[in-house]
Amino acid sequence: MKFLLIKPGDKKTSDKYSINAPTNHPPLSLLSLGAMLESKGHSVEILDYYMEDISREQLKNAINSSDAVGLTILTDDIKPTKNISKIIREIDTNIPLVIGGPHCIFLQEYSMQDISQADISVIGEGEYVILDIVKYIQGKKKLSDIHGIYYRDNGSIKKGKPLKIIHNLDDLPFPARHLVDKYDYGNFTFGYHLKKKVTALITSRGCPYHCRFCTRYSNIIKECNFRQRSAENVVKEIQELDKNYNTALIADDNFLENKKRAHKIFDMLLNIGTDIDLLIEGARVDSADRELYKKMKNAGVTFITYGIESGNQEVIDFYNKKFTINQVRKAVSLAREMGFFTHGSFILGAPMEIEEHIKNTIKFACELPLDSASFGILAYIKGSQLWTEAVKNNKISSDKYIVLTDSKKGLGKLPFEELVDYTYKAYNTFYFRPTYLLRQIYRCLLRKDLSLLINGWKYLYSL
Repeated sequence: MKFLLIKPGDKKTSDKYSINAPTNHPPLSLLSLGAMLESKGHSVEILDYYMEDISREQLKNAINSSDAVGLTILTDDIKPTKNISKIIREIDTNIPLVIGGPHCIFLQEYSMQDISQADISVIGEGEYVILDIVKYIQGKKKLSDIHGIYYRDNGSIKKGKPLKIIHNLDDLPFPARHLVDKYDYGNFTFGYHLKKKVTALITSRGCPYHCRFCTRYSNIIKECNFRQRSAENVVKEIQELDKNYNTALIADDNFLENKKRAHKIFDMLLNIGTDIDLLIEGARVDSADRELYKKMKNAGVTFITYGIESGNQEVIDFYNKKFTINQVRKAVSLAREMGFFTHGSFILGAPMEIEEHIKNTIKFACELPLDSASFGILAYIKGSQLWTEAVKNNKISSDKYIVLTDSKKGLGKLPFEELVDYTYKAYNTFYFRPTYLLRQIYRCLLRKDLSLLINGWKYLYSL
């Protein structure tokens, strides 16, 4: 049978210039499902709404040649997901429609109400579940016997068998990247210049830390703990990528958490010899280690991003980040010394923050030798400890998925409008410093790449 897998979104309204780690990623979850389906002889087509403007006629043709449709849902994309789901049902009232992804994991049964056109919602990892759903469609299995789903039955929403966690990630096939060969995931418009062709990989699932603002599957599903692939399995995938790609984005929440594994990965890559650029999108500052960073550099790591969050130790402690300001300084300085392109992300608006805290954060960001920085307003997101606490204290309604901090809502000490002003001020202060501009011009000339300067000016002009 054929499965049509869709990544909903809105290419027209997505940020054209995003100051962050590269934001256009192949839909790894769908590629993993595709690999599993193909391993059993099924065919798969993927449509990525973030990468192309997909017409109704194009969607109709894809649906008419498919036996089932699957959507992966981020809460941020709930509006376009609803629109796409309605169109799917208008085109074919009977085709099985399966939903999954973070929105379904955090909202569980409610995701079926949210997307009223869906027949089945997968509330966990879907690689093995999708094979059971195929058996159901083929008439070989009952929905009530499938683990980790909710399903619609004569107008009622029912639950399948208890969710099963995948403990050995090495058992999974590598993502079927050929399914998105038509898309260019190297079209990152701000800052770092990606060597095309670009893809991504993930070497672990989850995170062992408990940052207060972070949405964690384990906050919803206790068994969904931090799991890692073996170093051998990771290196085998990177070897395969090296044959067809020039850049790979490592999209783990915390790639360097296990230093022993990290050393082994880079030792093996150095022994084998690869040419692919590796970008680490998730690293903690307390994982910085000179010997490890040297291996990373020699093995092709060119980019690293840190979740720094604040220039105030009390705010870092409130977020339960478990590192110090001094560790931030050491990590960023070491990364800069190694020649990595460094990015830091910061959050404004913690519950105790007053103007002085935010000014300290902006000042701290400017003191660090970062190549780029992003500043955002704190969001209370379902699945995070902050959201749960706010709901318990009746500051947020339990039916709200994402709420930005705002003193008018009893969340924080500063009004939202003032935080917006500080966000713009942070960007302007960081990027318009003469010392920063001169330093980046020098580094761009060394790299023989002016994309950071050109695209940076475009972004700042757009502000």
